[in-house]
Amino acid sequence: MEMVDPDAHLVALKVMRLMRPTLVGLGPVVTCEPTDLVQRLGHAQERPDANVGDGMAGETLAAGQVLLLPQSFGSIYLGETFASYICVHNTTANPVECVTVKADLQSNTSRINLSMHEQAKSPVVLAPGGTIDDVIRYEVKEIGTHILVCEVNYSTPAGYAQSLRKFFKFQVLKPLDVKTKFYNAEIDEIYLEAQIQNVTTSPFCLEKVELDGSEDYSVTPLNTLPNGESVFTVKHMLQPNNSCQFLYCIKPKADIAKDIDTLRQFNNVGKLDIVWRSNLGEKGRLQTSQLQRLPFECKTLRLEILDAKNTVKIGTIFTFNCRVTNTSEQPMKLNVRLEAKFSPDSQYTGCADFMLKQLQSGESAEFPLSICPSKLGLVKVAPLILTNTLQSDQQFTIDNVVDVFVVNSDYNNDPTTHQNKLIRYESATSCLNQKQVQLQVV
Repeated sequence: MEMVDPDAHLVALKVMRLMRPTLVGLGPVVTCEPTDLVQRLGHAQERPDANVGDGMAGETLAAGQVLLLPQSFGSIYLGETFASYICVHNTTANPVECVTVKADLQSNTSRINLSMHEQAKSPVVLAPGGTIDDVIRYEVKEIGTHILVCEVNYSTPAGYAQSLRKFFKFQVLKPLDVKTKFYNAEIDEIYLEAQIQNVTTSPFCLEKVELDGSEDYSVTPLNTLPNGESVFTVKHMLQPNNSCQFLYCIKPKADIAKDIDTLRQFNNVGKLDIVWRSNLGEKGRLQTSQLQRLPFECKTLRLEILDAKNTVKIGTIFTFNCRVTNTSEQPMKLNVRLEAKFSPDSQYTGCADFMLKQLQSGESAEFPLSICPSKLGLVKVAPLILTNTLQSDQQFTIDNVVDVFVVNSDYNNDPTTHQNKLIRYESATSCLNQKQVQLQVV
């Protein structure tokens, strides 16, 4: 009579991680199977006529590298999908009752239950030689050590409850580095430069890099040429430790841009959504944490130039509209003065001297200014002097109000475009701020 190990289980639990193979160099191959493909290929390479052999030549099979199937659970990159095949097999000649399978993924901070056999509403009875299996998938969302815990519960023919557990450890690594720089333009526009670096050990292809703007800002990508072609190569391939930059123009929505106090409060501009694929097509996706623009600073007042033409003809009146906003905490009553130098070198003629209504904090006033260009070429309209009559010592001198290109009277051109220019008068913080942002899985 055969002795039965009391610790032996009636079922066998097999777990295999589902992942794509890797490309490796041949190197020395150790095998005892003479018909093994790798061994035959290795012998073929050692022959002088390896490229014209019996069909096993390196030229035919691209023998520089071969596909290596996964040998262990290995590691995975943040944002990729962890997949594993779990199989429970009845190794006895008797049915096994009340079989349930449970899988948990444990990290340093959490424990996630991975659902299996969702269609099964009750424990399973395994016939002799029968199996139950399933594939679990989970998009890893945390860097560090992870442990897959698989547990099988069943009942013996004698009615005793038994449990079988196995543990599989693997590492989740960081796939890429993201650094951002914000540039505040003279107008309400913000320019974001995002630098993405491949910190893995193999190349990958950037499939998508988009800035998902928040509800308070609109985003315009600046990564295409005027003809619509991308500034990058078609595949956006990144070698290990290489990086590339993406540029975006961000503008506040109209209802926010017109209110200075509101504009100061809404600094979240959006998130970067990044999708990539490894050299064998393994897909990964990450999203940065909420990106914040530089704090909006305009301590005293703000001047905008509205609807100013880029090109005018000499001797023609050039009129442009201005908007001034009181961004201080105190009321203002401004005197506006624009003067032209009375000299042969003067580029234009025209002057203005008038008062605006009293502006409370956050209020704006619009007014037109007109000049008559007297010289060809680029004309700079300046200076514009704004004096707060409520505080006689408070005066703002704008050294460059607007630029306009003056052409001959017989000049013909396509319809002119317009510019919208914002000038700040208080020294702001540095407009260049580089920082590394946190990555998260979506």
